[in-house]
This record gives sequence, structure tokens and C-alpha cells, in this order.
Amino acid sequence: MGYTIGMKTAISIPDDLFAAADALARSTGQSRSQLYSRAVREFVARHSPDRVTEALDEVCSDLPDSEYAFPRSAARRVVQQVEW
Repeated sequence: MGYTIGMKTAISIPDDLFAAADALARSTGQSRSQLYSRAVREFVARHSPDRVTEALDEVCSDLPDSEYAFPRSAARRVVQQVEW
């Protein structure tokens, strides 16, 4: 058993990216593993269709209905016409 919790993996990245990530990890007081985990978690969250939809739904739910009725209606029509 290793010293970290979770899956261990090996990746190949360019030397300049490794150096930048290493410097960022040191300057923020976290390990490279923590930095890479946070970066991958953020990337997955930003590119997961369900999470993107949830985030947009949350933003839109805060808008007053009366003031944004037309833009919501127009946006709904556009989204319904898009092939996902």
C-alpha cells in the first residue's frame, strides 16, 4: 500500500508543463498529486455535459421570470432545435 489514497497512474507530459506544474504546486503548498487531481477534476467538471447543464440551470433559475421571459423563451427554442 502506498502513501496516498486512491488510484495511482503514470502520465507523460512535456518537460515545460511538468516544471510549471511543479512550481505551482510548491507555491500553493500542495503536492503534485493534489495539483493534478484538482486539475483533472476541474477539467472533467467543465466538460461533462450533465454538469454543464446543471450549472447553467442553476444560473438561469436565479433570474427573475418576468424580466427575462422573452430571452428564456428564445433560448429554449434555439436549444430545442440543436441536435445534441
